[in-house]
Amino acid sequence: MEGLKLEKPTMSAAFRILLFLGFFSMAYAAGIQGNVSSRPEVVNIGAILAVDSIVGKVAKVAIEAALDDVNSNPDVLPGAKLNILMLDSNYSGFLGIVEALQFMEAETVAIIGPQSSVIAHVVCHIANELQVPLLSFAGTDPTLSSLEYPFFVRTTQSDLFQMAAIAAIVDYYGWSEVIAVYTDDEYGRNGIAALGDKLAEKRCRISYKAPLNPELNRDEITDELVKIVLAESRVLVLHTYNTYGLEILDVANSLGMMESGYVWITTNWLTDIIDTNSSLSSDALDDVQGLITLRMHTPDSPLKRNFISNWSKMTSRDKGEDPFGLNAFGLYAYDTVWLLARALDAYFSQGWNISFSKDTRLSGLKGASLLLGAMNTFDGGQKLLQNILGVNMTGVTGSVQFDPDRNLVHPAFEIINMIGTGHRRIGYWSNSSGLSVQPPESFYYKPVTNSSSDPLLHDVIWPGQTTEKPRGWVFTNNGRQMRIGVPNRVSYREFIAYSPSTGSFNGYCIDVFTAAVKLLPYALHYELLPFGDGINNPSCTELIEAMNAGKYDAAMGDIAITTNRTRMADFTQPYIESGLVVVAPVRTLKSNAWVFLRPFTPMMWGVTAAFFLIVGAVVWILEHRINDEFRGPPRKQIVTTLWFSFSTLFFTHKERTESTLGRLVLIIWLFVVLIINSSYTASLTSILTVQQLSSPVKGIESLTMNNDRIGYQQGSFVKNYLTQVLHIHESRLIALNSADEYENALKLGPMNGGVVAVVDERAYIELFLSTRCEFTIAGQEFTKTGWGFAFPRDSPLAVDLSTAILKLSESGELQRIHDKWLMSSACSSQDSTLAVDRLELKSFWGPLPRMWISLLGCSPCLFLSTWLGSSYITTLTRSLSQVLVEARDQHAF
Repeated sequence: MEGLKLEKPTMSAAFRILLFLGFFSMAYAAGIQGNVSSRPEVVNIGAILAVDSIVGKVAKVAIEAALDDVNSNPDVLPGAKLNILMLDSNYSGFLGIVEALQFMEAETVAIIGPQSSVIAHVVCHIANELQVPLLSFAGTDPTLSSLEYPFFVRTTQSDLFQMAAIAAIVDYYGWSEVIAVYTDDEYGRNGIAALGDKLAEKRCRISYKAPLNPELNRDEITDELVKIVLAESRVLVLHTYNTYGLEILDVANSLGMMESGYVWITTNWLTDIIDTNSSLSSDALDDVQGLITLRMHTPDSPLKRNFISNWSKMTSRDKGEDPFGLNAFGLYAYDTVWLLARALDAYFSQGWNISFSKDTRLSGLKGASLLLGAMNTFDGGQKLLQNILGVNMTGVTGSVQFDPDRNLVHPAFEIINMIGTGHRRIGYWSNSSGLSVQPPESFYYKPVTNSSSDPLLHDVIWPGQTTEKPRGWVFTNNGRQMRIGVPNRVSYREFIAYSPSTGSFNGYCIDVFTAAVKLLPYALHYELLPFGDGINNPSCTELIEAMNAGKYDAAMGDIAITTNRTRMADFTQPYIESGLVVVAPVRTLKSNAWVFLRPFTPMMWGVTAAFFLIVGAVVWILEHRINDEFRGPPRKQIVTTLWFSFSTLFFTHKERTESTLGRLVLIIWLFVVLIINSSYTASLTSILTVQQLSSPVKGIESLTMNNDRIGYQQGSFVKNYLTQVLHIHESRLIALNSADEYENALKLGPMNGGVVAVVDERAYIELFLSTRCEFTIAGQEFTKTGWGFAFPRDSPLAVDLSTAILKLSESGELQRIHDKWLMSSACSSQDSTLAVDRLELKSFWGPLPRMWISLLGCSPCLFLSTWLGSSYITTLTRSLSQVLVEARDQHAF
């Protein structure tokens, strides 16, 4: 019984659990059915188009086709249908606002458009307030992607990438400046601003901006293009609408701006016209010959091919309309509908429904006639926006997916060249691979491996039916010769010499410039104008300032390229090196009685003698205990040690070393003695056989450490360098105007009103020293500069002449010009020395007399020892003779 009592509650609990699970599953199924049934039968979306425009009429057909495909596909938005309301803005910002407000009254969850970037700037504020996503297939203005418009979603390529493609083209062809022609509204200004940023990344720039009135006015276009004709750059970028572009090009053609030498690059408005219209008029074809334009690139795919093949059927729906083609914006419009449909499907699958609420701020506004209170805020706008940005699908334009910056992935453009009655694709640009003749999709899944020899673009036929790349700029002097300022030098006329009587120049700098100009790929008409009074050397800095003031178009001559000058002008490649050096008087060191001591300094002599003594002492310590030759009375040991040590200098020591350590020390010491002996011999040989020059000035350091006066060339930048960089007081500097003044001031010296040294550029000093052997360059060259030709900022002539100078250098012509004018003569490039002398008796006046004195001092001792020795031998002989006689007598006895 107890067991049964326990069993009944158990069965009751299990029954309750099963009952609970049954109710839960029923409720879950009901919830799922509720989610499906919560999808409305009709979802309202809107579209703002300019129906009569080239882009608008194509987009209208594409959107309607996409709507039919979505509603007929059971896998997308099951149980719901998309309903679209299209309104025509007719390019009016005001109508765009009104139409956007109308959509809000109809409980619209999203708006496709606006087609115009200008209208989008206005409508985005309404979308932000009412939280309705805007999906624009044609709003390419880069600034629409900013945080200011969170509900704006661009479903096409941004002009930011189109401008990057144009900048890459400009850089590829080596142009540095462009002129921007654009419509003066948000679309035009913001696009050109993006172009300026992208050009700056390539170290290029927009030299002139030509804004045009959005209201087409042929007279205003003509006036603006006339200004461009007078400008220097010949590379023009045209960023406008397809309704204005051909009119602008027609005016340009009438002004002769489609001739050889011009470069026109248009944004994708021109390909929209070409792709939409079956053909251009003959006049329009004449206006676009040789142009480069862009087209948004969409990869080839079965979906795209199928859509294009059905396009003619789609356009036949509109009765009374002439057939028209499909442009890239039509493809993006089609994908935009599919993108929105998939985002709505995900939105409903997440359990969200469509609901709207009143905006209390609008309801409280006065003015009942506006019916502002009828506008509702979409409650699920933020969630739908997140689903839109999270879509990842493949459409007719390829992969449809957004990057973190809310731009479509894989932006790419085709580069088109207009030729004859058609056009030719010359390459591609993509954000990942840059310029290439290969389709960008071929690089999406493998690294870019373009070789430097591979062409990035195919050949172009430019305006004027030429295949030669245009230079990209012309002179702005309208036929006037280019004015080039040349320093009217007083000294060193080998570089520049001006003849007032004939008005002509000659010299090294003139020949280099003339030879470089001959290598330019175009004719350069110029005249050389003297700068300076002909009495004093002019300042090249002042010459550059005069050029910047407009007095000259360029500056040519012995102009050193310094930091301050590079801030004022652009320079060519240096055609001669010329750093700063110090020139000072030099004197010849003659042989004297103590010349044999000059190879070593007193310190070296002392250290060498000390080592002789130390080595002798070490050997004695190691040998005297075991070696009899180092033993004996103290006097003998000292004499033996000193004799042994110093005799190693000539390797004439006769004492044997018996200890291992002693021999090791001796071997090392003999090696050191060999080095000392060889060095002494080589140095003494040089002193006795080569003329030695000496100067009290050792280099620029010597000048900064004393207060002696220093000379410099008048008009040179040396004065500023010495005072501002080396901080030498200006009172120490003496301006000198010629090579003769250099010589006189150096000979007088600082004590007699002259200078201790002259600081000048090496090119001048080498010429100065070529005939003046009593002076020399002291120390090393302490700056590295060069001479170049100066041009106004961003002048393309600086680049072209730099290339010409490099060609002169490579061909050897630059060296031949140098040898013609600056070949050194008598004392060329003397550094310290180079005349060989014959040895004289005075060269040995030191050691020879001392040897004779030693010999004479030793003669009495030698005589004495010889006399004493002979007396001793005589006495010894007599003694021996006497002993022998006595011995004989005794034997006989």
